[in-house]
Amino acid sequence: MLWLHRYLRLLVVCTLLLIAAGGMVTSTHSGLAVPDWPTTYGYSMFTFPASKMVGGIFYEHGHRLIASGVGFLTIGLAVWLWRADARRWMRRLGIIALAAVIVQGILGGLTVRYFLPAPISIGHAGLAQLFFCLTVSLALFTSRSWLVAATPAVDDARLRHRMVLLTALVYGQILLGATMRHVGAGLAIPDFPLAFGHVLPPVWTPQIALHFAHRVGAMIVTIVALVNVGYIWTRHRGRPELVRPAWMLVLAVAIQVSLGAAVVLSGKQPIINTLHVATGATVLAISLFLTLRTFRVRFAMG
Repeated sequence: MLWLHRYLRLLVVCTLLLIAAGGMVTSTHSGLAVPDWPTTYGYSMFTFPASKMVGGIFYEHGHRLIASGVGFLTIGLAVWLWRADARRWMRRLGIIALAAVIVQGILGGLTVRYFLPAPISIGHAGLAQLFFCLTVSLALFTSRSWLVAATPAVDDARLRHRMVLLTALVYGQILLGATMRHVGAGLAIPDFPLAFGHVLPPVWTPQIALHFAHRVGAMIVTIVALVNVGYIWTRHRGRPELVRPAWMLVLAVAIQVSLGAAVVLSGKQPIINTLHVATGATVLAISLFLTLRTFRVRFAMG
């Protein structure tokens, strides 16, 4: 199980890298730099000359290569879980992960085939986050701290409900951000922290409303996260499996809010924008990690 856990940690890192690569494709407007799929300018994906990976082709084709690597790792994961893990629900999660990565690849191809339609692009981004959450969950479920608990698991229904709410809010905020990016509303409000010099935008369009909703969502997520972390610190300060990720959550949220401001102030500089996407996924992963920890008492080992 130790090697399976290490394998899953590798898959988590690769998936986060894939999300960042996808963010870079969007940030550099490289989604159609390679106009065909599944080939790359007629070449097999794996035989395309490295010398031709320039400009937007580098980002789009690189994204495809990383996605293929994640796909192969997921195939290996599904086989490994089926052969080595006695928990039936874990084997099923492995199959779900494999199905998700296949669907994700198809969605990625459709975004190219249909010239980046917003609904498909948003669905592609949303499923990427769900797949990432699944890899994080599987890594936790194969960890020694999960399998061999030194103390009884925390049983706090109020904390469970609060963490479920936070995780749902973070995912909703990520979907809102993806929608904002793919409909071109990232700079609909060009200043920060004000909106056109006001607390509320003096004019409204669908793009301005979407952008402002994303800012309000960030405030709500930050407040709920801080309240939940405060609850953990006061009620469960002696439980490192909760306190340590709570500290990480505070740090990740602070970085994410700062990056969100920097995205606007820098005029959507691609690297900053990409870091914002990757950090959002990290906030979601930490929130999910904490949520699953609060549900440990409810999990059966069989």
